[in-house]
Amino acid sequence: MSNFSRREFLKFGAALPLAMQSLNLRAATSVKAPPKRAIFICNSLGFYGPNFFPKERGDLTSSRYLKEMAVKEKMTVFQNFFHPGMETSNHDSEKSFLTGAPSPEAANFTNTISLDQILAREVGGDTRFPYLSFSIYDRGWGCSWNSRGVAIPPMHDEREIFERLFGEEDLSAKRQQIGNDHQIVQSLYRDMEQIKKGGGDAAKIESYRTVISELEAQLKHEEFWLKTKKPEVPNTLSDDQEFAFSTKVRNLFELSKVALQTDSTRVITLSLDWIYGAINVPGATGGWHTLSHHAGKADLLNKLSRIESDIVKHLNQFLSELDQIEEGKGSLLDHTTVVIGSNFGDSSNHTCNNLPTIVAGGGYRHQAHTVLEKPTPLCNLYLELLHKHNVDLGSFGSSEKDLGLLKG
Repeated sequence: MSNFSRREFLKFGAALPLAMQSLNLRAATSVKAPPKRAIFICNSLGFYGPNFFPKERGDLTSSRYLKEMAVKEKMTVFQNFFHPGMETSNHDSEKSFLTGAPSPEAANFTNTISLDQILAREVGGDTRFPYLSFSIYDRGWGCSWNSRGVAIPPMHDEREIFERLFGEEDLSAKRQQIGNDHQIVQSLYRDMEQIKKGGGDAAKIESYRTVISELEAQLKHEEFWLKTKKPEVPNTLSDDQEFAFSTKVRNLFELSKVALQTDSTRVITLSLDWIYGAINVPGATGGWHTLSHHAGKADLLNKLSRIESDIVKHLNQFLSELDQIEEGKGSLLDHTTVVIGSNFGDSSNHTCNNLPTIVAGGGYRHQAHTVLEKPTPLCNLYLELLHKHNVDLGSFGSSEKDLGLLKG
């Protein structure tokens, strides 16, 4: 931020998270009971339904993709969720995965705050990073959107993420950066006063006021954590480039695990966004996007299933390892709600109904496989998750009500 001019900051500063408005700056070490955590994973091209959903209702072993999952007793597959207003959204529907905002393809579309950012406001203040947002590659946006509907750019380079989380910090440079940022705040105050004197419109003044408030909270947070040493964590990232895509997915899950394990954050989003060009996983090479438009062709489906099975393999490892980490009277998985889903129900036809959705962990009494009686807004589940994390909202996105699907 110290490299931003005031003009640049006002343009990009809108991506500062709402979580910064209400940080509770208590040291994480003072938390006695295991805290609640959450990670949201969007597989942007979805999963081929016949391979994903159980063929026998309630029996996860009848799912080709999920039958080998090691924590089947701690996960629920939901069937018949959808996001209203996505009929013509195509790939733009990914923007609304965690917001439920309708018509993301519209020229005048403005997104709303994403689920993770509301949770970060509630549980993020006790950690060095109120939230983390990861993605496969650098396209500038992922799953996280702030209170003004502006994309929060995710991190994508595994080595840089590790260094940011656990690398040694140049404290002198950090103090200088914080000092420079305080000067930016003062400049913004002066700019706002000039606008007021000039009779500027109220909306612009309010925008300044909001950005200043968020920046001040962020600086306070950074100053607090400047006094706390980062956890010492061995670098367990893989360098295997034979299957680079598979390795990257594995590494992003690994980073998510250690970030949660060290209580560096309690809210994560991971966007498995599709990339142009061919990718290579064990047993298949091809364009992921091209293969997802399989039109039912067996040869394309075979390659697509290898990619999707590889993703599920890494997910299985991630969940298993979380469950093997003891915490309190349970495991790290028991205190972490893991949501895996997609904006697409069928990417071949660009349809956004019957979204593949898994909730794992979180300490719930899982039901293995729940088939809803009729198409139901996914935001009903999101509203329930907010309630489970002590966020008292009456509605979220397209929600109708908390359906009580997750039993405590």
